[in-house]
Amino acid sequence: MPEHRIHDTEPGLTWEDAFLSGNGEYGIMVYGEPHAQRVVFDHHRFVLPNGTRDLRPPAIADRLGEIRELILSGRAAEAQRVAADGRGLVWTQAFHPGYELVVEGACAGPYRRVTDFTTGEIVVTTGFATGEVVGTAGGRAHHAFVSRADSVVVQRLTGELRLRLTGDLPGKPADVVYQTAAYEKDGHVFLSARGAYPAGLGAAGFEGLTLVLAADVSVSGDEVVTRGETLLLTKLDRYEEPGWGTDRLEAALNALAGHSYDELLARHVAIHRPIYERVTLDLGVAGDPPVGELIAEPPGPALIERLFHSGRYLLLSSSGVLPPRLTGLWLGAWGAAWSGDFTTDANLNLQLAGVNIGAMPELMAGYAALIRDQIDHWRVNAREIYGVDGILAPSRTDGESGYLFHFDEDWPWTMWLAGADWLLYPLHEHHQVTGELVEELPGWLAEAAAFWEEFLAGSGFVIVPSFSPEVGPEGSSYASVNATMDIAAARHALGLAGSPLAERLPPYRIDERGALTEWAWDAAPHEDHRHVSHLYPVWPLHEINPDDEPELAKAAHRALELRGDENLSAHGSLHRALAAARLKDAGLAQANLMKILGTDMLFRSLMTSHNPGREIYNADAAHTLHGLVIELLVDSRPGVVELLPAVRELLPKGTIRGVACRGRVVVEELTWGEGSVRAVLRSPVDQRIILIHRASGHREEVELVAGEPHLVVIDG
Repeated sequence: MPEHRIHDTEPGLTWEDAFLSGNGEYGIMVYGEPHAQRVVFDHHRFVLPNGTRDLRPPAIADRLGEIRELILSGRAAEAQRVAADGRGLVWTQAFHPGYELVVEGACAGPYRRVTDFTTGEIVVTTGFATGEVVGTAGGRAHHAFVSRADSVVVQRLTGELRLRLTGDLPGKPADVVYQTAAYEKDGHVFLSARGAYPAGLGAAGFEGLTLVLAADVSVSGDEVVTRGETLLLTKLDRYEEPGWGTDRLEAALNALAGHSYDELLARHVAIHRPIYERVTLDLGVAGDPPVGELIAEPPGPALIERLFHSGRYLLLSSSGVLPPRLTGLWLGAWGAAWSGDFTTDANLNLQLAGVNIGAMPELMAGYAALIRDQIDHWRVNAREIYGVDGILAPSRTDGESGYLFHFDEDWPWTMWLAGADWLLYPLHEHHQVTGELVEELPGWLAEAAAFWEEFLAGSGFVIVPSFSPEVGPEGSSYASVNATMDIAAARHALGLAGSPLAERLPPYRIDERGALTEWAWDAAPHEDHRHVSHLYPVWPLHEINPDDEPELAKAAHRALELRGDENLSAHGSLHRALAAARLKDAGLAQANLMKILGTDMLFRSLMTSHNPGREIYNADAAHTLHGLVIELLVDSRPGVVELLPAVRELLPKGTIRGVACRGRVVVEELTWGEGSVRAVLRSPVDQRIILIHRASGHREEVELVAGEPHLVVIDG
């Protein structure tokens, strides 16, 4: 099925246009000239030590009264200086690439490369005519995937080839020292790459080892020469202490040596394909143009359909031991923007927008693991900064540390209080969708509420200090009072805990323009900004919606209309589009989607950029877009399912299958077009829901019988 793949007749000449595969731990990027194919090896835990691993939050709880008084008296800049405790801005450990395999060999004839989303397999061929069986004489083929079943990179090559490894990737720091080698041991040939970090800053180094299996193979210096068919198996690791785990990697690779490429692929596909195929989109488009032509065409259903499926593929491929980073799981150069970390105030949650409703519950395991590994750090943050029990989350993490150390007197991240509730929400949503509960979640939610109970008791139920990421009132510093995001987080956390204190929180504020304000306080709006944090009660919370809170929904909509774009960042446009979908404004949602599709933000792998003009390799749009499309087609909250809440001419007809709703309803099929809507709903439990189709005014109460399909047909 062409909608479940991309193909290209031109090689990717830079790493940004590499085709991608991954298993949620290892990632590969395949690109290069036909005669010199290149494969970058990445690993989720490859981060460059910088001495921050044990850096703790500032112990400023004893100065909280002073900080509050400064903010309330209009001296926000001074408050930020006190809260910074004399520290400068320190960044997380930067995500970095591993190394590169170079495959050289003579080739001629037609060139083609393909990524199959259903299998995770990349295939590059040279010298085969269209329709010719790959593997026949006269051509060269390179197959590659990353196995979820066996935690190994698997490649199959044909032809007479020279293979070598290199750590010479763009931006490599001079104090990261590589060693690459080819050697033979016990009848097997290996390619080895080791990278040593500078001493005394954290971890010691990382390693990759490739077993080369071929009938005709030899070692020539630091290269391997093969003829015929070659199977490559690669394992990666990172080491805390000096010393290498080569013997262990050799043993693990040798244990897989008896399996063929096809056997290993089948084991991987058995895990990968069922997750990927649970939700599919058919927009009734025809043809299968090369990806370069698809990107160059005016944006329409064909591109949206392919981006929907590529987004699911890339999200699945980069989620496993950890959730996706700012670049997913892939990077071909050192020096990633924003350390290539997990930026938690917006980006990470946006990338997860389609995980639960897109029926990919397996991906929540890595997300829960990220929080589980750092929850003790969140407790320390709360105690050291505010002197209270509970949890306080940082605005960014490298995957190792959850301590809050990224701040200075200009950026008061110690004052962002909403983070724990915001970051726990996807796990709460997972429970709403599946009925399954991450074991520790009730305790974590209780700790989020406990933070607010103690904090508010000490502040007289005024939220100060407060910070709305990443913006301050116009003409002022960032430190503020009663940020709407903080109010929403406190109300949500306390509400889940059943605390009566939720009723004592400040109400949301509507200004003279009729807009929901970013601060429920006397603060001048700052509209030209990429973030829309004050719409947290709209998306993802559903607290403000047109049915339950029509006046607040109208005010939130006005706030969204007034918001400027600043730099057209991907996450900003998609955050706006998600909020617009929740507020049932299809035109505004589509306009924000078009800021992604119409401003040159797509690489040839359908990975995306952070800004127009393919500036900064970034997964925000790639991973968020399919979640947005689902929200345009199906909105849900427990007890309510709404069909086609925000669909315009960009999606005139189509079918989506498998959408998972909050409230444990599955939309097994939704077909729309030519004035009619057909849906099949199913629930694992008996329940009564409200079904809405707003455009026709249709609203009905539906009885769902456990396990039984329920057909709905709406005309008009």
